[in-house]
Amino acid sequence: MAMAGFYRRILPSPPAIDFASAEGKQLFMEAIQNGTMEGFYRLISYFQTQSEPAYCGLASLSMVLNALAIDPGRKWKGSWRWFDESMLDCCEPLEQVKAKGISFGKLVCLAHCAGVKVQAYRTNQSTLDDFRVHIMRCSTSDDCHLISSYHRGTFKQTGTGHFSPIGGYHAGKDMALILDVARFKYPPHWVPLTLLWEAMDRTDETTSQRRGFMLISRPHTEPGLLYTLSCKHESWVGVAKYLMDDVPLLLKSEDVKDINKVLRVVFLSLPSNFGDFIKWVAEVRRQEDGGQSLSQEEKGRLSVKEEVLKQVQETGLFKRVVAFLSSSNSCCRNAPILGQEDDLPDIAASVCCQGAQILAGKSSSVEGYCCKEKCVKCLKTNGEKPITLVSGTVVDGISEQGLDVLVPSSQTKMNCCGCGPSSHIGMYPAGNDVLTALLLALPPETWSGIKDEKLLQEIYTLVSTEYLPVMLQEEVLHLRRQLYLLKRCQENRVDEDLDAPLS
Repeated sequence: MAMAGFYRRILPSPPAIDFASAEGKQLFMEAIQNGTMEGFYRLISYFQTQSEPAYCGLASLSMVLNALAIDPGRKWKGSWRWFDESMLDCCEPLEQVKAKGISFGKLVCLAHCAGVKVQAYRTNQSTLDDFRVHIMRCSTSDDCHLISSYHRGTFKQTGTGHFSPIGGYHAGKDMALILDVARFKYPPHWVPLTLLWEAMDRTDETTSQRRGFMLISRPHTEPGLLYTLSCKHESWVGVAKYLMDDVPLLLKSEDVKDINKVLRVVFLSLPSNFGDFIKWVAEVRRQEDGGQSLSQEEKGRLSVKEEVLKQVQETGLFKRVVAFLSSSNSCCRNAPILGQEDDLPDIAASVCCQGAQILAGKSSSVEGYCCKEKCVKCLKTNGEKPITLVSGTVVDGISEQGLDVLVPSSQTKMNCCGCGPSSHIGMYPAGNDVLTALLLALPPETWSGIKDEKLLQEIYTLVSTEYLPVMLQEEVLHLRRQLYLLKRCQENRVDEDLDAPLS
């Protein structure tokens, strides 16, 4: 019996011009001479074919991330850290992307989560002339790349919505080079810029919003070193709404008179899944990769984490949070991030399971993984200060993997609730410093509803980022950007420049 199948498509020309055709080559040479192909070389070095029919957005983004030399901070396969479509799973489940593709807004969210600076514009928020300026900017440098979201029908191509990076620009002919990631279907091709704009100026039927383009470049600051917000769990929508919408209203409606009452209002109604929302960033490695020693790179990263943790614990706000959590009328037991789950070996077991999942290249739930033989060690080498290492063996029913979690140490000893002396070996970020970092990251307008003027000024002094040490300031601003992003993603307003509210 015959089996139906397709081998590529004939590129409709005009309006497109095949990159490898004589005319396409001529356009390429002229654009090189005019200096508008500078971004091409980085992109072509990492040009890839989408691995699934609906993965055009993921393939475009991973290609750009690799072209910008963004370190994913986790291993892809073997010992290599590298962006692959399978690693872009935090804002939308891969199975859902595989079935339905990904929206413009969710791809912007993914780019932010990957640690890059993103400026996103739908066509109703920009103009053709502005688009041309952005195209020129990305084509004359290799530190910024543009991904276009467009409708194939405008070019007489089969299919509907599609994402691809723009590889260059011919100013004389006003044509853009599309590096089509569906290389099994169409080759790279030149199209008139005005027609590309028209293709972007189409409504996405799934979101009822216009398509557009995004500029992606390296971030001004590095991603969070010690804390991060997670949008991988469905809980993030409710938690983001609580922090950004409900807390300001609660503070406005309550007649709070002192700091403890302010903290009680904030912490008392924390959603039950709050612990899935803010995480401290743990460093995981295979035991066979490191043995009983740490590389200079690992020591350096751990030292930076410890410095950020120290800076958090030296803030006035941290001291007030610790005092509140240790008070008899605190809501410590009600705050889900502060319970028994803060036991270091239990946290490490969870992190080891997550690490095994990542190292295996899987994106599904960590269910089925079990961490056994947990132990906490202190490494002492060459007279250096001890390093806390939590080791575990993760089994998944088929194989087992030995993993280590490198734990930053703390000057302050606390118990699992963050309120007193600890009985655990080594210290780590716990409930009180996590909550302190999150309070610092809340937008200043959160507190504006407090009626007592003296208390309001005291709060502003405690949460001000102006005089924080540089490393902690960057950490807090990173969390604040994530909060704004999640809020805007929730409201389908991810197109705005995230630096705007932070300046």
